[in-house]
Amino acid sequence: MSAVPPPSQSPPLLNNESLFAVPEELLKGTMMTKVSEKKQKRVLFQLDPDAGCILYKSRKRGPVALETIKEIRSGAAAQYYREQFKLPEGTERRWLAIIYILDGAYKTLHMIADTHEIFAMWDVTVRKLVAVRQGLMIGLGNVDVREAIWARQYWKGADGNGDRKLSLGEVERLCWRLNARFSRPELEKMFKDADPASKGYLDYTGFQSFVRTLKRRPEIEQIYRDLCEANAGKFDFLAFEKFMKDTQHSKLTQDELKVIFAKYSWTAPTASAATTTESTSALALDASPPQTPDASSSTIPDAVQPPILTLEGFSSFLLSPENAAFSDKNQVVWQDMTRPASEYFVSASHNTYLVGHQLIGVSTVEGYIRALLHSCRSVELDIYDGDTEPVVFHGKTLTSKVSVRDICSAIAKYAFVTSPYPVLISAEIHCSVKQQDILVKIMTEVFGESLIRAPVEGRPRISMLPSPEDLKGKILLKAKNLYVVAQLEALRTKGPTASPTKQPDVLEADTSSDDSEDEEESNAKRISGEIRHGMQELKAKWRRVRGTSASNPKEKVKMSFSLASLLVYTVGVKCRGLGKEHGYAPEHIFSLSENKMNKMLKTGSTMRDLVHHTKDHMVRIYPRGTRVSSSNYHPHRFWAAGAQVVAINWQTFDLGYTMNQAMFQRNGRAGFVLKPEALRGNDELLSKYSKHVLEITIISAHQLPRLKDKRGQEVVEKSIVDPLVQVTLHIPDWTQPPFALTTGSTASLPTLSAPGDPVPPSSRIVTVRTRAVQNNGFNPIWRETLRLPFDVVGGKEMLDLVFVQISVLEDDYDEEDDEPIAVYCTPLSCLER
Repeated sequence: MSAVPPPSQSPPLLNNESLFAVPEELLKGTMMTKVSEKKQKRVLFQLDPDAGCILYKSRKRGPVALETIKEIRSGAAAQYYREQFKLPEGTERRWLAIIYILDGAYKTLHMIADTHEIFAMWDVTVRKLVAVRQGLMIGLGNVDVREAIWARQYWKGADGNGDRKLSLGEVERLCWRLNARFSRPELEKMFKDADPASKGYLDYTGFQSFVRTLKRRPEIEQIYRDLCEANAGKFDFLAFEKFMKDTQHSKLTQDELKVIFAKYSWTAPTASAATTTESTSALALDASPPQTPDASSSTIPDAVQPPILTLEGFSSFLLSPENAAFSDKNQVVWQDMTRPASEYFVSASHNTYLVGHQLIGVSTVEGYIRALLHSCRSVELDIYDGDTEPVVFHGKTLTSKVSVRDICSAIAKYAFVTSPYPVLISAEIHCSVKQQDILVKIMTEVFGESLIRAPVEGRPRISMLPSPEDLKGKILLKAKNLYVVAQLEALRTKGPTASPTKQPDVLEADTSSDDSEDEEESNAKRISGEIRHGMQELKAKWRRVRGTSASNPKEKVKMSFSLASLLVYTVGVKCRGLGKEHGYAPEHIFSLSENKMNKMLKTGSTMRDLVHHTKDHMVRIYPRGTRVSSSNYHPHRFWAAGAQVVAINWQTFDLGYTMNQAMFQRNGRAGFVLKPEALRGNDELLSKYSKHVLEITIISAHQLPRLKDKRGQEVVEKSIVDPLVQVTLHIPDWTQPPFALTTGSTASLPTLSAPGDPVPPSSRIVTVRTRAVQNNGFNPIWRETLRLPFDVVGGKEMLDLVFVQISVLEDDYDEEDDEPIAVYCTPLSCLER
C-alpha cells in the first residue's frame, strides 16, 4: 500500500503551478541574520505560502502576513539601512528589507542571507507571492485563484494535528474562526452532507464540499433569479444589458457591454429535443457549466445556443474590476495637465521625515520614500546646521536627526517612480548662510538638471504659474525668500510707491522661518523646548565651572543668494491678508496653519476671498502643532476653500489620511487633481446651491475578518461579531446650512451636525446606520436602503469634495477604544451608481 495519501486528501496545486511554487529550502526554513537598531542575531525564517506569511520567532511580533507588506527593498535599494547599521558593504547584496503594517504603524524586518543563492530565492519568491496576495486584495476578479488560496489557507489552519482529516470539532472551530455561527444540529447536517461515505471526518474533497455549502450567497442567488424571471427565465445578453443600464446605471456602450458579457458568459451546445427539456434558468443556476454531451451518447448536437450568464458567471462579474465601485481607480492620467499649477490640488506630506510622534519621533528617509511611492508631490524638510552638512529634524523637540544629503538622494531616486509630475520640496531654513550654500551644493549635485533654478538678478516676471505638464520631471524648492518678504512689508507699511532697496550680498530679516506658526504649535514646541532648556542650563553651569560660555547675542535670520536662486515658481512669503492690494506675484506661496484656516472658514466672505486668491496663487495648509501624535484634520474642508497643498501626516492611518489617499487615487495617481471649475474662476458657479439625497442599498457582506491584536494575530477568543454598516457623508463648510429629510421619509434618521458643534475635525457630517445582524460575521445580510441628505455649493464638480465613508462596525462599537472591521472611503463623484 502506498504511503502517499490519495490526491483528494490534500490541497491540489493551483492552475499556474509556477506562480505559487516555493523552494523546499524556504518551506523548511533558512538561518539568516536579523538586524535591528539594538542587535544582530541568527534567526530561522520560514515561508508558508498556504497561510500567507513569513514565520520567525519573536517575543514582540508575530508572523509577517504577506498582504500587510507594503514594499520590499533588496540589494542596492537597501544601501541606506546598511549604512545606518554600519555593516560591511558586502552585506548589501544579500540584504532583504520587508516593510509592512502592524497595528496601524509601519514596521521593517531586516534579513541578511548567508549566500547570494538563498537571498535570491527569498527575494524572488516573496515578491511573487506578495504580488499575488496584494493583487487579490486591491483589485477584483481572479475568483478561481482567490478561492483556491482561501481554501488552502483555511484547510491548513483547521487541520491542527496535520493528519489531513477534519473532525466535527475541528470544523466547528473553523466556523468560529470564520465568524460563522451554526446550531449544533445545523453543523452536524452540513458535516454529514459533506461526508456521504460516513467516514466521520472530512478529507480535502469533503472540506471543499463543506466550504461550497458554507459560502453560498442566497442574496445573490435571489437577485439572479429575479433577473432571470424578468427575462423569460434566462440570463442572456439582453437581460445583462438591461441590468447594467437600469440597475447599475452603466454608461458603457452596447459594444463595450458585449465584451464584458462574453468574458463571463457560457455557451452550451444544443442537443436534440430529448435532452433540452431542462429550462435555461435551471441550467444557469448550476454552480458551474455542465459538461458537453459525450460523443458516444444517442443525442446528436447541432447548433450552438446563445451564450448565457450562469450564477457562477454572474457572481464572478459582481466581484470583477468591470463592476468596481470606484470608477476612477484603474484609469490612466485623463485630466488636462496643461493648466497653471494653481488650478490643481496637490498630494502633500507634513513633516515627511517623521515616522511617528511629532515631539519624540524618529527622523528618517523612510517617510520620503513611502510618500513618493504613493504619488505624494510635496514633501517637507526642516533644515538646521549639522556638524559638516545640514541636517533635518523637528526643531525644539527631541526628534532624531537625518542628513539632508540622504534625504535628497532618496527624493532623487523615488520622485518619479509613481508619477512623472513635479515634486515640491517645502523647506523651513534654520541653518547658517554657510550651510545654506552647502545645501544648495548638495541639491545641485544630487538633483542635477531636475532642479529648477534661476539667477536672482535679472529674473523676468511671470504672469502665471507653469503647468504640471511643463514641469514634468522637475524638482522645485519652496522656502521663504527674506528679500521678497521685506519688499511686501515695505509695500504694506509705506504704500505702493515704496521701492525695494539695493540687494545686499546676504539677505537678512527679523522673521520666523516658519511661514505661519500658530499659538498652539508654539505652545507644543515650548513644552518640548522647556525640556531642552533644562538640559541646556545644566550644560551652562558646567561651562561656567570650566570657565567657558555659550552665550551669544541673537542674530538676524539670513539667506544666501545661492539659496534664493532656487526659489523660482514657489517663493515663500508671509500671509499679510488677501486681495490684489497686498502685491502677491503668481509665484508667491504662503502657508496657513489649520487653526487660521478654521477661523477663515467661519467667515463666508474670507473663505470666498481665499477661493479668489487661489485661482492664481498657491496656498499650503499644515496641521496645528498640538497634533503631537501626528493625527490629521479632514482635508476636504480646506480643498473646498481652494487651498492646493493641504499637508497630511502620512504616518497615521486615520480618516484624514484615508481621504487624501482616496482623492489622489484619481487621475492615474499623478499626485495632481484638477480643481472643480467653481474653484478655478467661475464666480457664477460659486453662487449655485443645490440639495441632494444619497440613496444607498446595503445588501450583504461576506467573510468579514476578525480583528487583530498588536502582534497582528486574529483575536479568536472574542464572541462572533454582530456587524452593522454605517454610511457617513463628510461635507465641506459650504455657506449654506445642511438640511434634514422631509417628514414621512422611510429612511433611517440621519445624524446632522453643523459648524460650531463639538464634533471632531470635519464639521459637516451626515451619518446613517443599518441594524446589526446577530452572531454572523461570515455572510450577514441586511437588505436595507439608507438615504442621506446633503447640499452642494458650486455645481456638480464639487461632488469631488463630498466624501462617502462606508464602515462595517460591531454593534457595541466605541469610536475611542475600538477599530472598525472594515472601512471604505471615496469622493462621492467617484462612486459608481
